[in-house]
Amino acid sequence: MKLKLYTKLLVLLLAVPFLHGCIFVVAGGAVAGAVHDRRGTGTIVDDRKIQLTIIDNINRDKELVRGNYRIKVVVFNGSVLLCGDAATAELKARAENIARTVSDAQRIVNDIEVVDEPEGFWRRREDNAMSLRVKTALLDITSMPGFDASRVNVTVLKGTAYLMGAVRHEEADAVVQIVRDVNGIDKVIKVFEYTD
Repeated sequence: MKLKLYTKLLVLLLAVPFLHGCIFVVAGGAVAGAVHDRRGTGTIVDDRKIQLTIIDNINRDKELVRGNYRIKVVVFNGSVLLCGDAATAELKARAENIARTVSDAQRIVNDIEVVDEPEGFWRRREDNAMSLRVKTALLDITSMPGFDASRVNVTVLKGTAYLMGAVRHEEADAVVQIVRDVNGIDKVIKVFEYTD
């Protein structure tokens, strides 16, 4: 028993020097992302904190996550997007109530779908791949001065693209046009905040 404990401690001590580099890379990535974002660094940190708090509270509610149902939470500039699956309308409302009570969100968009069976593993992988395809397609917007595709948060679930970010109306129109043309996107939901 003591040998296992000593082995774990030794492995942990040997790993500490390598963890420092990982922490720097994660922190560096957050700083690099903040350079292009129109939100302030404090707002980015607050949004992430709100997102993680809501996710944690939803995951603690065993009825919400029972049976492989998934609720995705995205927070941008104090606005909360809830999407995914729930077994009943009551559970959909409960997820929104959790978001409302654990944050002082300015706006909550609850697009959770009530379904009999949650989406499976492969559908989730397909959604992730589709999100990447949409983000890549946004790189085609090169003729608009000051536009940066990394300012648009893209979440795809079951062929629906949810778009968040602080954009000008002209940028939003261009983004929506590009996203609608991506093969496999059936619907676009804008949760933008407009800067003009």
